[in-house]
Amino acid sequence: MVGEEAALEIRVLHRHGKGIREIARATGLSRNTVRRYLRDEAAARYKGRPPRPGKLDPFKGYVVERLAAAAPERIPASVLLGELRERGYAGGYTMLKEFVAGLTPAPAPQPTVRFETAPGEQMQVDWAVMRRGADRLSVFVATLGWSRAAYLEFVTDERLEALIAAHENAFLAFGGAPREVLYDNTRTVVPLRLCRLMCRERA
Repeated sequence: MVGEEAALEIRVLHRHGKGIREIARATGLSRNTVRRYLRDEAAARYKGRPPRPGKLDPFKGYVVERLAAAAPERIPASVLLGELRERGYAGGYTMLKEFVAGLTPAPAPQPTVRFETAPGEQMQVDWAVMRRGADRLSVFVATLGWSRAAYLEFVTDERLEALIAAHENAFLAFGGAPREVLYDNTRTVVPLRLCRLMCRERA
């Protein structure tokens, strides 16, 4: 059986344009053997040296056991580094930190809680600015709390008259008005809230 060095020599000569007869003459192998190695990629593949063990490899088992024993509590990599130093670890902190991070499960994503109301109960209103400056363009956005159906209306200002007209158009589009309207501190609505609050304090 031909060794790996001979197989590598066959492929190197072949890559340099040598024919089967020339390769057989140079290596001392038969032409059939050369053909077989050129056909069979696995037989001619050069296997490099196995990777050298890292400085952390002898201590990985200890780290895994320590983390498992402390679960669900977490052990900082800095604490583990001190323990490994006492056991002869000569590697760096970054290597250990990356290994510990790979063993730590990622936190489960928090479920998204969707805010819903009963049908016809609430409509949420807000302004969105599409373009600023002298040629200002805003969009009135109304969203029903239950169905999430939305009504959009583009306007050139956010004054009270435009806000009232947009509400009326939204009610017509939805086929009715909800019991309450929720505002996200809309600039046109905030002064009305302050005015009502001041009136209550004076009363």
